[in-house]
Amino acid sequence: MLRLAAQTLRHRTGGFLATFVALAAGVAVLMTCALLVESGWRHQGDPHRYGAAVAVVADRDLTVDGPTVLGETERTTVLLPERGSVPGKVAGDLADVPGVDRAVGDRRLVVTTTAAPGLPTTGHGWSSTALAPYRLVSGRPPRSDGEIAVDARLAGPTRLEPGATTEVVTGGVSRTYEVSGVVGTDGTASGRAALFFTDAHAAALDPHPGRYDAVGVLTAPDADRDAVLAEVRRIADAAGATAYTGDDRGIAAEPESAAARSLALGAGAAFAGYAAAIVGFVVAGTVGLSVRHRRRDLALLRAVAATPGQVRSMLLAEVGLLGLLAGVVGVPTGLLATRQVRDALVSRGFLPDDFTVRGGVLSAAAVVVTVAVVALLSAWIAALRVSRIRPTEALGEAAVEPATGGRARLVCGLACVAGAFSLTVLTGATDGQTALGAAMGMLYLFVLGVALLAPWINQGAARLLGPVLRTVWGDSGYLAAANLRANARGAVAVLTALVLSVGLGGTVWFLQDNLERQTVAQSREGVLAQYALTSGTGLPASAAAEARRVPGVAAATGVRRTSVVVPDRLEPQTVPAQGIDPLGADRTLDLRVRSGSLDALREGTVAVSTVRADAAGWRLGDKARLWLGDGTPVTLRVVALYERGWGFGDVTLHRRTLDGHTVTGLDDRVLIRTAPDSGAEGALAELARRYPGGQVTDTARLTGELAEDVAVSGWLNKMLVTVLVGYAVLAAANTLVMAALARTRELSLLRLVGVTRGQAKRMVHAEQAGLLGVALLIGAAIAAVTLTTIVRAVTGATVPHVPATGWTALLGGTTALALLATVVPVTHILRTAPVEGMGVRE
Repeated sequence: MLRLAAQTLRHRTGGFLATFVALAAGVAVLMTCALLVESGWRHQGDPHRYGAAVAVVADRDLTVDGPTVLGETERTTVLLPERGSVPGKVAGDLADVPGVDRAVGDRRLVVTTTAAPGLPTTGHGWSSTALAPYRLVSGRPPRSDGEIAVDARLAGPTRLEPGATTEVVTGGVSRTYEVSGVVGTDGTASGRAALFFTDAHAAALDPHPGRYDAVGVLTAPDADRDAVLAEVRRIADAAGATAYTGDDRGIAAEPESAAARSLALGAGAAFAGYAAAIVGFVVAGTVGLSVRHRRRDLALLRAVAATPGQVRSMLLAEVGLLGLLAGVVGVPTGLLATRQVRDALVSRGFLPDDFTVRGGVLSAAAVVVTVAVVALLSAWIAALRVSRIRPTEALGEAAVEPATGGRARLVCGLACVAGAFSLTVLTGATDGQTALGAAMGMLYLFVLGVALLAPWINQGAARLLGPVLRTVWGDSGYLAAANLRANARGAVAVLTALVLSVGLGGTVWFLQDNLERQTVAQSREGVLAQYALTSGTGLPASAAAEARRVPGVAAATGVRRTSVVVPDRLEPQTVPAQGIDPLGADRTLDLRVRSGSLDALREGTVAVSTVRADAAGWRLGDKARLWLGDGTPVTLRVVALYERGWGFGDVTLHRRTLDGHTVTGLDDRVLIRTAPDSGAEGALAELARRYPGGQVTDTARLTGELAEDVAVSGWLNKMLVTVLVGYAVLAAANTLVMAALARTRELSLLRLVGVTRGQAKRMVHAEQAGLLGVALLIGAAIAAVTLTTIVRAVTGATVPHVPATGWTALLGGTTALALLATVVPVTHILRTAPVEGMGVRE
């Protein structure tokens, strides 16, 4: 059968081209997803910073107990949005473990040097140099608070040599230090540059007193490594931390690597799930349509004594060979696409520079097998009916295909539609990622239901549209309506692809537009202050108090941005939060408080957005249990509920609640409101000059910057949906071309019985107008239901915002491509003489 299948492919290249394109494009899309997941799975960061340590104890994630299902408690692990820390006593406990030579606590300070402000740099205590290990290249270790040692990456481009001085900004304060020495390592380090203070000075600068960012364990030469690691893990578990070993030490050294890994895994897996569903729809429809178009050939094989098994084996062999060829083309295409995606993610700050595309063998094997299985299963299902009929009925059966499917197909289609409508209830009752997941499930159930019910939909639409088509196109419209009724089952693949492209694009793309619009609008309307004091290195808490003392300033509010982990119905979620000084906040911020008051905000209290409160089941006066960004659990009393959570974060805390629980311990900005005609601008500019990199800007500019940040964040989702919708539209066009080319004999026969070329062309136009109209109407209805439901659940808005240009581009682009994919091949067919067309092989 392989030889026969190969001969068939060689002599029917045009007939199999559409199937090959669908398979190859599907492999390329899924390869990109799978390779992104594999690269994220292999990404461990750079362990060089802790290269000498056998284990590193650090707190980088949080495990939360969820609901109990069948007697087992569901546990969810989330990355800490702020770097967690470990108590200082852990270093002493680890040092007492038999076989441990030293347990060195490492402090990680956020610093900026004026000599190299663009070079990411961290500060540490001198004793942590043993963990790499670093060695002195020149000079000596720092011995006083005014001295630092720098590593070669910092010293090289800045020419910082022993005896030189430089400004270092940390904690919102700029200080002058003398370089006492330059250190280096034997290996090649990546990531951030490092500078080293004395241990005492590093402890004084650390915003987390009495705690370490991590503790590295150095063992004695004759130590029992396994016994040491077992005891280290026990001590780490008791402290609520994790013992990282091997390549995982890179996660402890650079938590950004864990975030990048999580992003790559999450985005790749989510994208792969959506892509797999779309590829499944497209490949199944294309392969099934290809088999149906060959039913005359297959019927002839049955008439000359080919057994059903032989026919099915030949079809499976053909599709299997096409799958292998698609893998040969799609895998390298997916590899190149993944590299492009990686570069785009790095340039926009989603991934670090050291994130590399790794692997490929596992991804390629999984993707090729997956697409091949879908294609083979589709070919098997499509071939069952042709191969099962009796040889004497084969040719007659091939001439007329049943217009609709069986009862099982009808029942399954109705069940999918009913399930989709039931998910609207779940979507409306949840929020965030849970609501988004339910909405996407609803979308795919709608599309699957349409795919199963497509024969009945096409037939019903043909009857309803018949009078319209006859009125507009005359006799050609009559023929078009008849063709739509007779070919209701053959147009399933076209209808599904068009509905999927419109429904998916109209849901995901416009959802992102709504989220961006809601965030920017709430921020713009909720900021009452005219000015904002900002600094790229952060502002100390005293900046707000100093701003209030400026003549003409009516109110000043320090704002510290962070994230917290909150419980949800299904699993905990990380949500944006802010810490504020509530003194005068009612004159600088309008969060649109619906109950309670921000005046009651103190340590031990919290204000929550209404959307988040509904999701967590919190009411005014309740005790809300949540986790701060560094994993510290807190129980706070809810004193206010507000609406503008998208613009200002779902959780608002007193700034002192966050002290010691953020990486820098600094404010991001101070919102300043001045009295009318106060003339305070000059004094505010003078205040800004007291802080490194400080400046006073108009708050309207902050809203513009927020819009840019939100647009960058939404870029990833829009890129993904563009690829998916593009693939669906391409598949629709591909299917239309294949369907059009398969009508050579039909159109030639019509012309032989008196239909003119113009009438045949108008007939095809009428058919496409009817099919496109139905597809666009159903796709738009699905998108409207899904988008309205998810926007109401996530943002609270009753009516989603849908830009007219967006709908015009989506519907117009889909329509233009679909018409082009039909008009061009049909025009080519009509140029062929009817007698020659009747002799063309199907």
